[in-house]
Amino acid sequence: MNDNVFVWLNDPQNWAGTRFTAGIVDQIVAHLWYTVIGLVIAFVIGFPLGLVLGHSGRAGWLVSLANGLRSLPAVGLLILLYVVVSPLITGRGDLVYLVPTEIVLVLLALPAILANTYAGVRNVEPAARDAAHGMGMTERQVLLQVELPNALPLIFSGVRSATLQVIATATIAAYVGLGGLGRFIYDGLASHRFGEMAGGAVLVAALALLVDLTLALVQRYTVSPGVTGRFSRRATRADSRTAAVTEQVASEAATD
Repeated sequence: MNDNVFVWLNDPQNWAGTRFTAGIVDQIVAHLWYTVIGLVIAFVIGFPLGLVLGHSGRAGWLVSLANGLRSLPAVGLLILLYVVVSPLITGRGDLVYLVPTEIVLVLLALPAILANTYAGVRNVEPAARDAAHGMGMTERQVLLQVELPNALPLIFSGVRSATLQVIATATIAAYVGLGGLGRFIYDGLASHRFGEMAGGAVLVAALALLVDLTLALVQRYTVSPGVTGRFSRRATRADSRTAAVTEQVASEAATD
């Protein structure tokens, strides 16, 4: 029995799988599938709610309540939900395991998305809102054309934070018999194949980093440079170069 994580990761059979077991590629796809479902549901709930609450400045207690969900024990909640949900959907295949798993992932992703959307809208400069109202914009136009663009950096930060947490926590799907990268962690631990267990953990970390880098690139090309400050940094560098050239020309003229 080989406990070397590097040997396990470099074994082609582990990537392709066998007739009876899914390989690494299949489990990565399953892991991403669970992650996307949870994030999409959490975003559909948290994003518009955060926009409305942030714009109105009311019911901030809902955000505080949602932040409390961060402290929920994922495995304990999963077991509780499975006990409650399974009698309602018995006989529908993996759905009996998928529903409680996704509920847990949604509850973990929701606080970051909701809180960051709310904070992003609330932190928009009041002068920008006043200027928009002075131009005759409606409340909806102010929200969508002024507050939302300025809040995008914080919103993306919340989405990225939620994504990392969901990718890390989606390993619990294997606890109730589903797939995903958690399958290697739980199976490796149960059968004392520590190379497989460590390999599963490495794959989860690598997947989280890769997805986060992808979201960072999306953020870079989605958020206005004026909001992120890239224009101001470019302008500062340009001004520095202009000043250096001007100083050099003046020095040469004085020498002549």
